[in-house]
Amino acid sequence: MIFSRVLIIKKYVNHPLKGINLLFSAYNVKKCGEIMPLAFESVNHGQVAFGFFNIDTDMLLLEQYFFFATEFCTLVGELARVSDPHIFVDRMEGYQISERELIGDLMGAIYGIRYTGFIGEVYKLYPFPKMPEAFKQQPEGYKNRKTIEYIIKEFGNQIDIEFIATTRAGNVKIGEYEFSRLQFLELVRYVWQGGYPGWRDEVRPEYVMRMKKEIEESRSGFFNGIIF
Repeated sequence: MIFSRVLIIKKYVNHPLKGINLLFSAYNVKKCGEIMPLAFESVNHGQVAFGFFNIDTDMLLLEQYFFFATEFCTLVGELARVSDPHIFVDRMEGYQISERELIGDLMGAIYGIRYTGFIGEVYKLYPFPKMPEAFKQQPEGYKNRKTIEYIIKEFGNQIDIEFIATTRAGNVKIGEYEFSRLQFLELVRYVWQGGYPGWRDEVRPEYVMRMKKEIEESRSGFFNGIIF
């Protein structure tokens, strides 16, 4: 059964550059009982969209930024290995699509009625599953990386996305978006869970398991309180 839940985000309506949130015409699409991606709180931009957008790729979106979960988990693991740094600075490879029309219509792609922009091209290759029980994040999604990179280069620019963590303030910046420590831990938990369809059969990619291990072994207090 397909249904939707309206989540009004008034501040995003008619905003010309507010990225992925506008793709939903101010609401998130709910199908098969789950939402992808989700709205998360940030320090400097209010609610922002973050998450997986197709179950057959491990690419994540953060508003106009797109990057692979492999890169995200690697950076989180590196942060966990550093013992209480005052500041942790790194970059991860990714892409930026500044025009929302080029990002595409996620709702239309999920329903198979409108394939536009980058997301539309991805769903042409990897359509939404017909059976609700098949709506699970695929742990083999990383194997499609070359295909996804080939597609996104048609719509966006390849960039290095700055990643900065300040342990005293407890904040993390990913590109232009800043999160409190607890807000950032929610992003980490989301990836661990495989979004909110969840990983298929609870099977996680090796890079996700490695991230969890590095967090659990971390001597830094930065990850205190995270629950897997």
